[in-house]
Amino acid sequence: MPIPAYHALVRPAVGDAPLVFAFHGTGGDELQFAGLIHRILPGAGIVAPRGDVLEHGARRFFRRTGEGVYDMDDLARRTEAMIAFTRSIRSKEPERAAFAMGYSNGANILASMSFADAALFDRMALLHPLVPWRPAANAGLRERSVLITAGRRDPIAPLALTQALAEYYRSQGSIVTVETHDGGHEIQNGEVAALARFFVAKPPRGDA
Repeated sequence: MPIPAYHALVRPAVGDAPLVFAFHGTGGDELQFAGLIHRILPGAGIVAPRGDVLEHGARRFFRRTGEGVYDMDDLARRTEAMIAFTRSIRSKEPERAAFAMGYSNGANILASMSFADAALFDRMALLHPLVPWRPAANAGLRERSVLITAGRRDPIAPLALTQALAEYYRSQGSIVTVETHDGGHEIQNGEVAALARFFVAKPPRGDA
């Protein structure tokens, strides 16, 4: 398939710092996490695509038919497109470590990408994901590093589904860290601290 073009924030990495792919939440844009990534990993490169779906004026990465009800055909197509875009970026520096983070809708497209291509990222952080289906088994997820964060009172991404997603990754052999707080769908300080630890930690087994 042709490599799709996304409007994206792209900043090169300094030295041997990793490249971080960032996927914004519904209504966000490519700048949503640029400052956060710079604080956590000052020399890191950034690739932050802008979602190309509009829902009542809010940008997203795939379509849905209702709250928590996804257009699965559209999700599959857009997952394929984002994987092609990511591969094209990574092919320019194949030896550089690539991390990824996504929040809410961005976490959902990122999770979908991992189900389709487990080797795409060396570390992956899913902030408040909502994956309301059981993904297929994927041996490629073995020893992949995954951080999942959640709010115990999140009305959009229920904690039970977050726990089910974490269990799925564990069942595939992934190295999973879960960080929760007592709030809702907002990102709290504890999550930011967990993300910083996750991205700056020495590579666990399985990391590139």
